[in-house]
Amino acid sequence: MKPSANTHSPTRAHARCAPTPTDFPVARISANGVHAEICLPDSDAGYYRGTRFDWAGVIRDLRWRGHRYFDEWFPAHDPLCHDGICGPVDEFTQTGYEDAAEGDEFLKIGVGALRKTTDAPYDRFQTYPISNKGKRQTGISADRVDFQHTLTSGDLAYDYRKTLQLTTDKPGLRLEYALKNTGAKPLEGQVYNHNFFTIDGMTTGPDTEIRLPFRPEGDWREAYDSVALTDTGINFSRELNAGEKVFMGNLHGHDPAQTGYAFELHNRKSGAGVRAKGSGHLSHIVFWACPATACIEPYTTRQVHPGQTARWTIEYEFFER
Repeated sequence: MKPSANTHSPTRAHARCAPTPTDFPVARISANGVHAEICLPDSDAGYYRGTRFDWAGVIRDLRWRGHRYFDEWFPAHDPLCHDGICGPVDEFTQTGYEDAAEGDEFLKIGVGALRKTTDAPYDRFQTYPISNKGKRQTGISADRVDFQHTLTSGDLAYDYRKTLQLTTDKPGLRLEYALKNTGAKPLEGQVYNHNFFTIDGMTTGPDTEIRLPFRPEGDWREAYDSVALTDTGINFSRELNAGEKVFMGNLHGHDPAQTGYAFELHNRKSGAGVRAKGSGHLSHIVFWACPATACIEPYTTRQVHPGQTARWTIEYEFFER
């Protein structure tokens, strides 16, 4: 692996979005007809420098058979915006925030040690100062990118590794994770992938087909007239309007002890779709959609004691029908 840049400039919360940068560092990989552009972590010039999502594995562009699976889903980009990010991106819930005093550090795995600025509850939509960025290494080959992030903050420390591998047996992408606790306190919480698919620039609506391997249940945040659960997934009765969003925070099936998860997202208009499956103990699923993207967000629970290593995977298979 080769080291990547790690210096960090002061950040700001809820920044106004600016034009998309064109000079951020990327790696381009390909295999089995799939071509991807991976944004590399860089605290000076990286595509994403917010404090919500893991910096490793951001995919701004992935194509197969003329179909584009990932793209910007927002009208303009700011690398410091909490959600100015693309692709199958991960967020780890905060570690140590509740026990930290104002001015102390807490962890966001994949980002760094952040500074607690107030006594207010943690806000994932806020950008916190990064006081300890840790050390990063990146390894690039023709069909994969390997990321490593190591960090120590008091009794909390980790060695986090993530690999993006384009598969050769089928058109797809495999994400492999390893989180080793190198500190003295447990690393507890949850991690989820936001799955910002933007298949062929689809507008979320009747052409957006979402299938689940269970009969879904859950409560919508509002009484929406645009979306409903079905016996096999989620159905939209009309296209979402500009600025419109839908949300369900407790999407689930009948088995609360389910291990692993799966889902399918298909653009009926273009024919392109993706099947996803992940390992780990499933806590719950969040569903969020706006006109540009419809996101299944499976949350899995992590409890990594000192000296232990947690491993999990996510696999995506691209298809056309």
